[in-house]
Amino acid sequence: MGAEGFEARVRERGATAVIDLVGEINGAAEAALGAAYDEATRETPERVLLNFGGASYINSTGIAVIVGVLARARRDRITILAAGLSEHYRQIFEITRLADFMTIYPDEASAVA
Repeated sequence: MGAEGFEARVRERGATAVIDLVGEINGAAEAALGAAYDEATRETPERVLLNFGGASYINSTGIAVIVGVLARARRDRITILAAGLSEHYRQIFEITRLADFMTIYPDEASAVA
């Protein structure tokens, strides 16, 4: 894991590029998440899944970083999915209306099905 306490790993699952988010999502995660998005979309997948299963913490600056990814995906016409959010963060995504811009699934298996 990087010195900032965050890592974004990219892998493929069929037509879905999965970005595994591990650690704290805050302002320091911006460069790593941006690079992961670039890698994940290089081959123009049908959709990108943000897997929050390994995310330990998301602060308001981290929410802004995620909004930046959503804006890029909208520009690129790529569907964003989310999975692995705790109930707490799922509620925050609904309150902040992030959930309006991505489909949230309970787990990776249901997201890629």
